[in-house]
Amino acid sequence: MLTINHLHKQFGSLTALDDISFDVPDNQITGLIGQNGSGKSTTFHSILNFLKYDGQIRWNSQPIKEADFDAIGYLPEERSLMPKLTIEQQIVYLARLKGKPAKEIRPQIDDWLKKFAVKGKKTDKIKDLSKGNQQKVQLIVTLIHHPKLIILDEPFSGLDPVNADLLKRAILEARDQGAAIIFSSHDMANVEAVCDRLVMLRTGEVVLNGTISEVRDQFGKSEIYVTTDWTEEQLNQLPHVVKVQNIRGSRFLLRLDDPSKGPEVFEKLTDGKYIEEFSQQPPTLDEIFRMKAGISHE
Repeated sequence: MLTINHLHKQFGSLTALDDISFDVPDNQITGLIGQNGSGKSTTFHSILNFLKYDGQIRWNSQPIKEADFDAIGYLPEERSLMPKLTIEQQIVYLARLKGKPAKEIRPQIDDWLKKFAVKGKKTDKIKDLSKGNQQKVQLIVTLIHHPKLIILDEPFSGLDPVNADLLKRAILEARDQGAAIIFSSHDMANVEAVCDRLVMLRTGEVVLNGTISEVRDQFGKSEIYVTTDWTEEQLNQLPHVVKVQNIRGSRFLLRLDDPSKGPEVFEKLTDGKYIEEFSQQPPTLDEIFRMKAGISHE
């Protein structure tokens, strides 16, 4: 398990990280979210010892030692591949930096290319690949040495939905093999799909920390999804409904000023009659992100 305690980082007069603390447990995926400039990359760079910082970062209760970095896989947000190398040369070179001999890595390359559906041969040069396939090669480099701690900074960048699903499966597989995984993403659907835990930073401070269900439940079941023949105007007249959003056709999203009033809204809306859909839920992660980041609903 990775443990971060009272992490603080100052760049001149700018406080990039302000006393942040959280854990990244083994066999779990932790999403680190926040707006640009919230401190996500600074947190990653502190873990990797790219930066000097105040506070404590420990791996399995011990300070991270030089040898421990061989067991860490890191995917930076910006691509860091060498364009003139072939796929095979690139993978072997970076795996060797993690202590893996070429004779161990080379026999695995074809299987990894197939696993990630890379369009290209291992003899193709990196510069001749599409951006999406370069991203997949960088993911292979991150995972091929079977790291125990995996840090992924915007891993879904440049991937279409099909290839994003390939990555999700690889992340879940690494988790099931025991890895502690932390990644950032601006796509809350991806975060909700794969994460066990969530940490949100805002201007260098932790504002949310817990399991996905714990985080969502903090905000109460303030939203109702309903399919009805009522008009939008009629729905706006329901007690405790503060906003109505037409999702599609006769399906609406109602926001309540008090989640405990859901049963009262249900009684008024149904009047003892059948209704196709009535589902009261907490806000989605996307909506929570907007609320905690200070972005009002459109």
